[in-house]
Amino acid sequence: MPIYDRRPPSEYEAVDRWDGGIGWLARPNETGRRTSHAVVGADGGVWVIDPLDVPGIDEELSALGDVRGVLVCSNYHVRDADRFAARHDVPVYCPSWLSRAVSKLDSPTDSETETVGTSGFELRRCRPFPGWSEAVAYRKSDETLYVPDVLGTTPLFTVGEEQLGMYLLCRFFPPRAVFDGLSPNRILVGHGAGVFENASTALATALEGARRRLPAAIRLKDGNSSGR
Repeated sequence: MPIYDRRPPSEYEAVDRWDGGIGWLARPNETGRRTSHAVVGADGGVWVIDPLDVPGIDEELSALGDVRGVLVCSNYHVRDADRFAARHDVPVYCPSWLSRAVSKLDSPTDSETETVGTSGFELRRCRPFPGWSEAVAYRKSDETLYVPDVLGTTPLFTVGEEQLGMYLLCRFFPPRAVFDGLSPNRILVGHGAGVFENASTALATALEGARRRLPAAIRLKDGNSSGR
């Protein structure tokens, strides 16, 4: 199975579900485990984050409320944002500094980063190294953190007993500053299931030990690449 399955999806798997939202895998069997989310905002409207479309997902969204907007948080997560925006007649929110993503979007976009509509999320720019840029989204009201690519929970990210791990290339220079002052109650990620227990501890462990566990991460990746 390739890291990313490009075939048309037929069914989804809900990997995150709580009172205020859902996270789903549109292609549950792919190694990359691209996760999409829908989160209820301050006014009861629904905000769709880095979404991949799949039959039946609109029923899940309607059970949460009316869609207010689509949020793109990574240069590489345009995914099906245009399709959701057109179907629900809502704008796409994408920071102007995600220039690659903006160039690939056809829908009207809003570049507000301080507070994204009525979602309650504020965006922080994350630049682990030149050429990589993404938006880390945090909502203080319920301490929800969303990280699109730098952190994840799949075996492509984690090492040993890590619950939450850092992408291999980012371990050389961990972008710790972007997470300063954050104590999340839940962590949603763009790749894998979210962290709903001891989230702050999982975040601290991932950031503090990222470089220390770099050799182990390299060995693991080499092993995966060689087919062992």
